[in-house]
Amino acid sequence: MNIAVILFTLGRVIAIESAFMVLPGIVSLIYKESNWWTYFAVALVGMLAGLLVSFKKPKNMQFFAKEGFASVGLAWFLISLTGALPPFLSREIPNYIDAVFEMSSGFTTTGATILTDVEAMSHATLFWRSFSHWIGGMGIVVFLLAVMPMVGGVNMHLLRAESPGPVVGKLVPKMKDSSQILYFIYIVLTLIQIISLKLMGMSFFEAVCTSCATAGTGGFGIYNSSIADFSTLIKWNVTIFMILYGVNFNVYFLILARKFKSIFKIEEVRTYFIVIAVAIGIITVNIFKMYDSFGNALTDAAFQVASIITTTGFATTDFNLWPSLSKTVLILIMICGACAGSTGGGLKVSRVLIVIKAVRQEINSFIHPRSVKAVGMDDRTVDKAVVKSVCVYFILFALIYFGSVFIVSIDKYDMVTNFTAVLATMNNIGPGLEAVGPTGNFAGFNYLSKIVFIFDMLAGRLELYPILLLFIPPMWKKH
Repeated sequence: MNIAVILFTLGRVIAIESAFMVLPGIVSLIYKESNWWTYFAVALVGMLAGLLVSFKKPKNMQFFAKEGFASVGLAWFLISLTGALPPFLSREIPNYIDAVFEMSSGFTTTGATILTDVEAMSHATLFWRSFSHWIGGMGIVVFLLAVMPMVGGVNMHLLRAESPGPVVGKLVPKMKDSSQILYFIYIVLTLIQIISLKLMGMSFFEAVCTSCATAGTGGFGIYNSSIADFSTLIKWNVTIFMILYGVNFNVYFLILARKFKSIFKIEEVRTYFIVIAVAIGIITVNIFKMYDSFGNALTDAAFQVASIITTTGFATTDFNLWPSLSKTVLILIMICGACAGSTGGGLKVSRVLIVIKAVRQEINSFIHPRSVKAVGMDDRTVDKAVVKSVCVYFILFALIYFGSVFIVSIDKYDMVTNFTAVLATMNNIGPGLEAVGPTGNFAGFNYLSKIVFIFDMLAGRLELYPILLLFIPPMWKKH
């Protein structure tokens, strides 16, 4: 293990995060709030520490996959620990574990909260929570590669460790250019939503915070009612943008390259939209009698389906009150999640497709033992190693999930709350059902459960391995 290059990478990450903290400090000054000093102080100390550690490149820049996983895993722990300092120091969140939970939820774009009264928070902290979604949505390490490209195999190993999905590739030959293209698309979509929400009646602050939370598919709201009190037009705006951010960003690159025919060949994206349409249809019919009009039922159904499948977590209604069929549909799409290569969480549509096809192939092999048929996607054969890794991922996910549920069950909550709380944190969704539903929060859990949830949020955002490998002793042996 090359410790020097890992420290160098971590130094740069902390420096970047600390620079971002200047923004909520400025927000605090604009609104004449007293907590401005906490953001500027942490930003100053963090930038100095980060630059000190990464001022000089190590002589040995040898970088393999395990350095990539270790760097990314530690980086996400550090940004959560550091990002929690301003709200903790200002005493807006007086307990540090609670503050780490809140900011882990922010950076991992989960949207689960321990706050019982969001509106009591300062503008600076509300902005920092939402902006942490924006930072975490695309990934702070991807940002690092865009502005401070490394050398050798460092770039690809870092991107693979942080990017969601079973396969990671370059959009263009140079990794720096790929990262810059991703962020260009990300920034443009964010700006379009900010402008459109402002035109629809939101204040500038509301539009920025809502757009940042939507872009990262995080779902931190700035009001206790989340999005419920805004107009129907704004709800549809957020619905559409949530769905757009759940699409594989390669699609937008293909649009920029005017390769429109290639878009329709992407099976994962087709399936993603089909699942959304079917889920909206089922829920709308199921909840129609609870509403005064079909339009309102469709609006809430579409919003919650988009929010849950993209793992954003915004809410326009208390879906805890919906019939069992609708809640079951929501749980199923919670598990499924969005597309690989998007800002959304979950297991990813591509993984679900690969597993279904692998199961179908295994069944066919019993019926036709002599047939040799590979698993295919997008008119191409999926490598057996990819199929195997996806199946192993499902098994590992299940083991961590049930282990987490077991530990959390020590707490006082019912089974539905515990099961959906772990699912909501591991899949970076935010709300679950019962006590952790859209009108609830995670404040009542004990500190052991909150630490488990923090681990689950980080593991889920980083696709398990970068976090798990940190706890494997052989990982840290020198080359």
